[in-house]
Amino acid sequence: MKSFLVIGLGRFGQHLSKKLVDLGNEVMVIDQDEERVARLAGSVTASCVGDCQDEHVLEALGIRNFDVCFVCVRDDFQCSLEVTATLKDLGAKCVVARADRERQIKFLKKIGADYVIHTEMDMAHRVAMRFSARNAFDYFELTPKYAIFEMEIPEEWEGRTVTEVDVRRRYNVNILGIKHGDEVIPLLDPGYRFQPDVHLIIAGDKDAGLRLMDKV
Repeated sequence: MKSFLVIGLGRFGQHLSKKLVDLGNEVMVIDQDEERVARLAGSVTASCVGDCQDEHVLEALGIRNFDVCFVCVRDDFQCSLEVTATLKDLGAKCVVARADRERQIKFLKKIGADYVIHTEMDMAHRVAMRFSARNAFDYFELTPKYAIFEMEIPEEWEGRTVTEVDVRRRYNVNILGIKHGDEVIPLLDPGYRFQPDVHLIIAGDKDAGLRLMDKV
């Protein structure tokens, strides 16, 4: 379990807060809008109505106690910049800021954001890769070079073990698990025999993963 601070309760901030709670985390939210705070107050760990641009307000929250601080302010980039800078000055361990435009990313990183989320661009990249890659059921980019894929079992692997296929050496990817229906099971046994009715969850070099999916 981790502790999160979500600043700004627009649609993205609200969805993020709810999902973090669903995953079993402690979540505190803050926004100037009393109605938005009230809607989430019953489901999050703590809530606060306040001006996130006021350094004293943020300082009173105990910023150093949060594992991650999310800056989800939208429609006011100056506010997002100020809040991000203040959080770093107050000793935040990790600051994740939301950008509405691509050119905002470099400014947020320059003033200290550890990560920047551009929701439309990130989703566009994921959707483009998922639907352009053959036989990809899902796709998540870790870095420009590395990614996680969900894919079918190559036919030539069926009935053979992980050791026999020699996946890591031959294909330059790691098998994280197998997916059967909605259940994902970590794959730790090198003696596991591949079955045709499951999907693979693989991680590794993006180009290697795409080449592997062409074999399906």
